Amino acid sequence: MLRTMGLALLLANAVYFAWGQGLLSAFGLAPARQSEPERLGQQIRPEAMQLVSPETTALPAGKEIQASPVPVPVPVPVPVPAPAPTASCLLIGVFTEAQARALRPRLQASLPQGSWTFESSGDSVRWIIYMGKYVSQDAMNRKREVLQNMGLAFEPPVSAVLNPGLSLGSFASRTEAEDALARMNQRGLRSARVVLERPELPSLWLRLPAADAAARAQIDTLKPQLAGKAVQGCT
Repeated sequence: MLRTMGLALLLANAVYFAWGQGLLSAFGLAPARQSEPERLGQQIRPEAMQLVSPETTALPAGKEIQASPVPVPVPVPVPVPAPAPTASCLLIGVFTEAQARALRPRLQASLPQGSWTFESSGDSVRWIIYMGKYVSQDAMNRKREVLQNMGLAFEPPVSAVLNPGLSLGSFASRTEAEDALARMNQRGLRSARVVLERPELPSLWLRLPAADAAARAQIDTLKPQLAGKAVQGCT
C-alpha cells in the first residue's frame, strides 16, 4: 500500500511540473501568464495617487468636489435666573423720642438683635438750668460774680427768647436737669429753675445697616407703628 501511495505522489508531482511549464497548454491546462496586458492594466499606478485634505474628495478624473460640511449643533440659550437682591442699608424716620420709645418693643420682637438702631440727627430736646431774664446788664453781671464765687460754670442760653439770661447746663431730659439743680441748691444756689430750651422735635432715624428680604418683610408688618415715616436708602 505504501508503494502505491508513493507512485501516486510521484505522478502528481510530474503532472504539476508539466502544468507549471505550460506543457499541458495544448489540452487547455496552463497557469495564467504574468505578462498579460490585462493584468498590467489592473496594477496600481503610484504616480497617479494624490493626497487630499479632509475638506475635499478627489475624483478619478483628477477633479475635486467640496465635501459636505459636518452640521454644528446650535447651542440652546439657557434662561439665567435673576440674582437675588442683596442686603442694603435702610433709614426710616424721623421719629420723636416718644415715638422711638413706643416703637422699640415691636422692633425687638420682630428683628434680630443688633440689626437696627436709632440714631440722633442732632436736634434732640434740650432742658437747661436757667437764671433770668435780667432787666439790665448790671443785674446779670452781679449774678455772674455770684456764680463764679460758687465755682459754677455758666453760659448764655442758645435760644434768643431766654436772653439776657444764664444757662448753668443743658440736659436731654427734665429729670436729669432737676437732679443737677438739686445738687446746686445744696451748694447755696438760689433763683435758678429748669426750663425747656428746645422742645421735642422729630430727630431720631431708625437705621437698618444690612436689611435683607426678611427684614424688609418685617418692616412692612410694622407700617402702622411707623406712622407713615419715609423709608430710604442710606447715603
